[in-house]
Order: sequence, then C-alpha cells, then structure tokens
Amino acid sequence: MKRSFYLVPELNSMSQEEIRRYQESKLSKQLKYCYDNSELYKQKFDDAGVSPEDIRTLDDLRKLPIFMTKDEERKSAQASLEKYGHPFGLHLCAPVEDIYLTGTTSGTTGTPTFSYTFTEKDINFIGRQLGHRLSLAGVGKGDRVVFFFALGVYATTMTLWGLRWLRALPIDIDARAGTELLLKFMELTRPTYLACTPSLAELLIERSPKMLNKEVDEFKLRGLLTTGEIGIAIPEIKKKLESAYGCRAYDYWSPCGNFMGISCDSEKYYGLHALAPDVCTSYDDLIDPITKEPVDSDVDGAIGEMVHTSLERETCPAVKYAYGDVVQIFTRECPGCGFQGKRAKLIGRADDMLIVKGVNIYPVVIRDIVSTFVPDVTGQMRVVLDAPPPRVVPPLRLKIEHGKELGQADLPGLAQRLSAALHNEIKIRPEIEFVSPGALPKETRKTPLFEKKYEMK
Repeated sequence: MKRSFYLVPELNSMSQEEIRRYQESKLSKQLKYCYDNSELYKQKFDDAGVSPEDIRTLDDLRKLPIFMTKDEERKSAQASLEKYGHPFGLHLCAPVEDIYLTGTTSGTTGTPTFSYTFTEKDINFIGRQLGHRLSLAGVGKGDRVVFFFALGVYATTMTLWGLRWLRALPIDIDARAGTELLLKFMELTRPTYLACTPSLAELLIERSPKMLNKEVDEFKLRGLLTTGEIGIAIPEIKKKLESAYGCRAYDYWSPCGNFMGISCDSEKYYGLHALAPDVCTSYDDLIDPITKEPVDSDVDGAIGEMVHTSLERETCPAVKYAYGDVVQIFTRECPGCGFQGKRAKLIGRADDMLIVKGVNIYPVVIRDIVSTFVPDVTGQMRVVLDAPPPRVVPPLRLKIEHGKELGQADLPGLAQRLSAALHNEIKIRPEIEFVSPGALPKETRKTPLFEKKYEMK
C-alpha cells in the first residue's frame, strides 16, 4: 500500500509532474492577487516588465528577478510604518484589521521583520499543514509537547496552531526564562515530545543531571522536534541527541510560513521533505547566492539559495523572496522512507558565507567536519573574524573546544589532523586555538557560529 505523505488527499495519487501542474494552477491566482492588492508587488511586476498573467509555469517564475530580500522587507516595513502607521510592509495584501496573528523573525541578522503575519484563513490553512507535518514525526492527539522557544511576537509561535490542530497539548515556555524553569516544567508535565533548538537539546544533556539529578533519557520522550539552526543534519549531533534522549530526533523548518519541511524517521538524515507543495514553490526555485542567477532545482544535488513564493496566502505572501538560506536539493526517492518528492538539506546562510583565497566556505560545513572528531573535540566551535565578512585574510581562525580526555600534549597532533581534514574537504588550512570543554557558551536559542572581534559600524 502506498504511503500517504501529503495532507491534500489527491496529491498522494499524483506523479511529481502532476503535482507541478497543480502548483502552477494555484500560482497564477496567487500572483494576480498580489498584483491587485499590494502596491509593492505591483511596482515589482511593472519594473520587471511583466504581468501576473505572463507567469504560467514554474519555469516562468524562475525567470523573474528577485522581488524581496530581508533588507528589502525591512525597508518595506519602514515605508509602511511611515506611510500607513503599521509595520507589516507595503507587500501587505489584506486589510490591517483582518490580521489575526503576527510573529517576527528572530532579529539575529538585523531588525526583526513581521514575516509571519496571517489572517484567520491563513493560519487555519497553514496550521493544518504544520500539524500534518509534525504528525509524520508521530505527534498526535493526547501528546504533550514542551515547546521551548522565544514566545510572543516570534516566528515559531505559529507552530502552536499546528499542534492544536492535531489535538496535541503544547506546553509553551518562553526560552528567555532559562533552562532551570524548562526542566521544572518537564518534570511536572511529563511531556512526550520536546520542541527546541538543537543547541538547547544539547545543553539539557549537561544541565539536567546537575539541576534534577536526572539524565534526559529518563524523561522517556517519544521524539525531539528541532528547528532554528542546522543540527541533526550533522551526523555526530544526530547521534549524540538520539543516544542521550533515547528517541528519534526530527528536523523541521518553515521560513516565512512557507517550505513546510521535516526529516523522516530514519537512522540516517535524508533532508527536509517537501510535504506541502500546495503551500509554496520553495523547493523549485533556487538562485546562485553570489550571482543571483537561476540554478536548476530539478537536478539531484543542486545547491543554491532558496527563493520563496507563496501559493495560498492572504496577508503577507512571499513572491520571489530570497530569504538567504542556501540548500542542497535531492530529487531521488528518499532511501529512508520512500518519499518521492524533493528533499532539502540546509547548508548555511548566504550572509554567513566566507571567501578564503577565492573559496566559498560556509561555517556549518566547517562545524560538520570538526564534529567528526568527537570525542577528541566536543563539537563546539567558533569562527573568529577580525574584520567583517565575507572576505577573510588567511589563515581562517577557529576556536575549538577539545575533548575532556585530552591533555595539552595531545593538542598539536589533533590540530594537524583537523587541519588536514579541513584542507582535504574544503581546501583551507586554518589557525586553530583550542579551549577547554564548556568554555564556549551554549545558547537556549541559536548558538552563534562567529566570534566577531571587529567593531560593528
């Protein structure tokens, strides 16, 4: 019997080509809606010399220039604040009084933006998709899910609607309250799932025995739901978390309320599965992060910056939004679960990319290589920058926590092995500074990859 991966029943019986035609039928309507209801999008189409009626296929969409970036969205928000007295941007397509829920980005790369703004119809549509996605991790009616992120006007808040749609009980705790309160609530509520960043899940492995005299596997969770940063895509982190908690760790992601990806129940990580092709075109539109030229996303293994276009959104639809996330796309059937649609593996942020001797390098790739040396290292590291990126004057400086069992005499040899591995994989020979285990602070939210020594202007 063929497994059902999609929430919309008819999608489960369609070929990938039929799903594409289905997406294209929704695309035309969405683009016309955006043109008719947003002064910004109307201007973008007019500047490009095209009308929404000209965009009939995904290939047509790929040829359009980028309409929005994070910086553009911030400018749009400032313009709407000055012109109309609201921060939702000139790309707002619905009346302000129809806004039902809003959530901001984290602000880690600049001023927070209200990318996650919905009408009631929007959140009901997206909430069902969010819930369906988590159901593939086993979440269902009666589950108690401790949800530990920054709450209030924040992106992850929309996931709570998905949990409620499943009739699961979200136990939402603001990450700014700290790990001690989180662990107390976990002790009191006996959850079946924990949703948090991979950094926090790692931190609790250390904190729980000290604060509760209890190992994390004693919570008997059925699953970890991680998002917000690259974590279990790194094999050593996936292995560490699943071994410590005694359950499967899942990776999920929904930038701008689009994309709707989740990893499958497999020992090996096979990427974020495109489970909601009726929500957006994100897996089908890539650009080169440097040249901004289109990249063919139908080629297995293609790498590029993901471009988001919503297919059913009233309030703040994304249209050709280059959000900055660089991914690798896989088009072949998933070896772990048999899913036949596209899958994506996050590689890094376009604005995190470094250029060393002409080589483009993402810090997450460095961390991935460093993590293969566990337990000689803890896996925690920072890229030390003396000047603003992307260009780095060699050598690239790394600060790495060595393992607990290593003495000072062991470090020169470890540095040579690390340097050789990094040169073999990404053609750099870094300058490595070792620090003791625990010296690099872990965060309850996103753990930074950079240590910036220069002054921000």
